[in-house]
Amino acid sequence: MLYLVPTPLGNLKDVTLRSLEVLQQVDVILCEDTRTSSRFLNHYQIQKPLSPYHQHNEHKVVNHLVEQMKAGKQFALITDAGTPGISDPAFLLVRACVQEGVKVECLPGATAFVPALVNSGIPGNRFVFEGFLPLKKGRQTLFKQLATEERTMIFYESPVRLVKTLDEMSGYFGEERTCAVSRELTKLYEENFRGTLKQVADHFRAKAVKGEIVIVVAGKAD
Repeated sequence: MLYLVPTPLGNLKDVTLRSLEVLQQVDVILCEDTRTSSRFLNHYQIQKPLSPYHQHNEHKVVNHLVEQMKAGKQFALITDAGTPGISDPAFLLVRACVQEGVKVECLPGATAFVPALVNSGIPGNRFVFEGFLPLKKGRQTLFKQLATEERTMIFYESPVRLVKTLDEMSGYFGEERTCAVSRELTKLYEENFRGTLKQVADHFRAKAVKGEIVIVVAGKAD
């Protein structure tokens, strides 16, 4: 069996009792970075074998992992932060498990774009999650397609590219389009800044930006 277990975005208290229970009972915990995951697991005194599973090895290990599950081993898959499968490797393993009849169960828990959307003040009844934008190929084409999107749009971005991305969005969506940026969610220096694309870009242009970023942009008005 494979359990997909969300881990806290930053505040270690943001984990469910059920998640801790599952991590205590599985045979092996798959993780992106064993050092990062060890800190979280040690905090809750969870001592289980860790095995790396990330975008650089997923194609090599997926079949072996599925065979171990079919033989009776229970695995939990966690990420450095948040829910597995949201802008990080998980799909390949889940698909392989489904195809081979291995039971998969995803536990509810932390996902960065949900609090960012809810506290943005932008309508959340209809939205599209785009994750990380392409760095080069296809980036401009995607912006052109999204310029007429009427649903709220959600993106992940790195701090070093934040201002550039907001400036590009201003060019394609219009600098007066409503936007909100959430940074360092659940952590000590959490910041949620709201305004137009121009206002938000200017705000972050004037300061050093750190931490993981969620951008929420209003859809095109009818």
